[in-house]
Amino acid sequence: MMPTLAVAAVFVAALAVAVPLPAVAAPRACLSKAEQRAAISSGQAVTLATAIRAAHGTARGRGAREVVRARLCRGPNGLVYVLTVLARDGKVTRTTVDAGSGRVVDAR
Repeated sequence: MMPTLAVAAVFVAALAVAVPLPAVAAPRACLSKAEQRAAISSGQAVTLATAIRAAHGTARGRGAREVVRARLCRGPNGLVYVLTVLARDGKVTRTTVDAGSGRVVDAR
């Protein structure tokens, strides 16, 4: 009975390696400063100021909000700004703004 258990364990281990895992969101490839300037000047992306105004318009709650980090990255559907926003009450949200249109696509 023990050899059967060993064979089953080997089969399960081989199956675990052969079956692909669900796709995990690939990390965003963010642009360098030079690439950001080129994307904005060519019209592929709105300015950071436009993206920040859009993010402030959709941030949860009232009161002052401060963008503590901003990145321009390649997303699955084109360029996006990924903004980390700190509210006066200490809550941190991450807002994704479509860089082509300047519209918020996700806020968490």
